[in-house]
Amino acid sequence: MDINSLKAALDASPENVPLLLLVARAHLDTFELDEASLYLQQAIQIEPRNPQALLMMARLSSLAGNLSEAIVRIESLCELNPDYAEAWLLRASLCVSEGDGMTARTCYEKAVALNADLRNDKLLNDIIHAGGSSVSDAPASSQSAARQGSADTYDFENEDEDDSPSLDGVMARDLELDFQLRSDKTFEDVGGMEEVKEQVRMKIIYPLRNPQLFEKYGKKAGGGVLLYGPPGCGKTLMSLATAGEIQSTFLSVGLHQILNMYIGESESRLHEIFELARRHRPCVLFFDEIDALAADRRDMKQSSGRHLINQFLSEMDGAQAGNEGVLILGATNAPWHVDNAFLRPGRFDRIIFVPPPDEEARAQIASIHARNRPVVEFDPVAFARKCDGFSGADIQAVFDQATEEALTEAMKKGGELVPISGKRLIRAVRHLRPSTRKWFDSARNYALYANQDGLYDDILTYLKLNK
Repeated sequence: MDINSLKAALDASPENVPLLLLVARAHLDTFELDEASLYLQQAIQIEPRNPQALLMMARLSSLAGNLSEAIVRIESLCELNPDYAEAWLLRASLCVSEGDGMTARTCYEKAVALNADLRNDKLLNDIIHAGGSSVSDAPASSQSAARQGSADTYDFENEDEDDSPSLDGVMARDLELDFQLRSDKTFEDVGGMEEVKEQVRMKIIYPLRNPQLFEKYGKKAGGGVLLYGPPGCGKTLMSLATAGEIQSTFLSVGLHQILNMYIGESESRLHEIFELARRHRPCVLFFDEIDALAADRRDMKQSSGRHLINQFLSEMDGAQAGNEGVLILGATNAPWHVDNAFLRPGRFDRIIFVPPPDEEARAQIASIHARNRPVVEFDPVAFARKCDGFSGADIQAVFDQATEEALTEAMKKGGELVPISGKRLIRAVRHLRPSTRKWFDSARNYALYANQDGLYDDILTYLKLNK
């Protein structure tokens, strides 16, 4: 749910604290600190002892540069809720900022003891560097935290015997990337989107398979492709499938993996991400919701945001190191918020509209979802006709709903297998509405009245509108 929907819900229920916190978190994620503070204050006024609200307020103070205030707030919260693990973790981070490594280590171990999922190898290393003793001196639980890091996404079994992970290993863990050596998705797992697939083939698949031919034309593997369109139409799946097609490294990068409260740190992290991709070429570097990282600089309230965007542009140009063999895929639901500098040749020089799947693509998607389910008497083509305007995510929701109904019936019959019939799927379609309509309501206005250089002509064509 986007922030406008949350605010609309909040208008109907202005004293709903969970909603207030969701809106505040959304503003925090985009560094809109004043707006976040407004909603947090409202939440605290209603529930003065709400631990989530107090934690977010302490985090907001630290992001605003008020470290002393943040520490006072978090210490008070730890006293008020001594079993609140997230509070102890933030307190450890703030103590590191003050150079108090020993206190930070105590707080960190308290947080991990309360919730083992909060283990953070980067924070632990920072604590050690700040004087919070060494890993070898730490309790077994903390040693486990330091050694495991993000072992679910990176293989450390082949580390050197001195237990010093490679530079790439440290970087992948520190940046908290979804670091996969191989993707198990291919274009066969993506219904429709033939134009997108062909653009991706020309950008990286064909150049890798026919390097000599492309070299004669002065073309190299890599480049930038920006996918835009309504949510749930397969932009993220396409990035995974691209990595699977070329059996390459896949790096998925989110806003939280880059933004940092320290001056210059966000730019440094972004550079490290690109360097990691360059060392593991061929590589697919995927930025989801890229409008948050590549926002129009005219809308920037803080100079730090401008510096990050300039760094992003520099990395895409490959000014410091060539990006050959690195395919940069960006996905956004709001291309009108992306800075125009990203849309120039040499950066995102392919801007592709990803509409809801057409009838043929819907049939393909339905067939994919039916593969590993006990589906009977099912005609994908007839099904596709019934769900005009549905996104890929909407079709998945149809199958999920029908599956839950069949499972419920199976449990009532003592575990007897109940097949998912085509009629059951059609009934599920009737209970759902296309989620793409709201997006097109907004996109229509941009396509009609802010369509510089014909960037959104594909939206007009899809809607059968003439400017």
